[in-house]
Amino acid sequence: MNEHSFLSIIRQLGDLSPSQTQRLHGFLKSQQSSARQALATCASPECCPHCQGPDLRPWGSSHGLPRYRCSSCKKTSNPLTGTPLARLRRREQWASYTQALIAGVSVREAASRCAINKNTAFLWRHRFLELISQHQAEHEEGIVEADETFFLESFKGARSLPRQPRKRGGVGRTRGFSEDHIPVLVVRDRHQATADFILERIDAQHISAVLAPLIDKDAILCTDGASVYSAFAKREGIRHEAIRTKGPRSRGVFHIQNVNAYDSRLKGWMNRFNGVATKYLKNYLGWRRLLERYQKEITPVICLLEAVGRKPQQVIST
Repeated sequence: MNEHSFLSIIRQLGDLSPSQTQRLHGFLKSQQSSARQALATCASPECCPHCQGPDLRPWGSSHGLPRYRCSSCKKTSNPLTGTPLARLRRREQWASYTQALIAGVSVREAASRCAINKNTAFLWRHRFLELISQHQAEHEEGIVEADETFFLESFKGARSLPRQPRKRGGVGRTRGFSEDHIPVLVVRDRHQATADFILERIDAQHISAVLAPLIDKDAILCTDGASVYSAFAKREGIRHEAIRTKGPRSRGVFHIQNVNAYDSRLKGWMNRFNGVATKYLKNYLGWRRLLERYQKEITPVICLLEAVGRKPQQVIST
């Protein structure tokens, strides 16, 4: 939902009858309780986070979360131990905060919505996104499109710079031909399975390292005319369709418009943050993949489960 539609709904809240207001409160409370229940019942660890031992025994509960005791190291843990969300307080606000993540609002706006400090909101953002960023497609098949996009290197928020300060966006405007640009390889098949990789450089070694374990041997790889993709496809025995930048943009079903459209949506969405620090770029790429993967069906429950390393399908199927 865009901001204009949201504000329109807010303006109508004053017209609700007492019974409608009560029903609205009940709905919002159920959303928060379902998120808490998902953490309490569906996010149990598969092994001990301390010694990786497989034998965990129920050991009561604490602060609304079940606890477990390892038979090997005798240490206790809960579903959040060993995750970026461990030791974070005010769990009653996490559902509201994940809703702010889904909306893609600024740190200050998220802090205002959840009645928390802006520094807490910033900490929560990257704690939540740290594990979300690790969830991406591990196998792509059929017609697979790959293309690079570039982000200007940023030291936003750093106390000291490894170079002379400059006006934001004023250097390295020719993408791909400057050390100031960070290449990101986006790979997407026609089933919308998406993976992206921050590369040190665009060459055969780095391209092969990320594409070889990802793309099915029977897939058809569609890229631009860069020779590194042709070399990779030939070495791996994968059919390659090169779409040249000059001439027709497609040959029948072979094109890279799907991945290019994703890149465009990614760049447009990134603009709202007025520059993203390069050290956090991976987190933001994962954030966007999460929104694309679930689109309008994403809920705070899904966002929380992703953040603690659980697959939402595990909850849907139970």
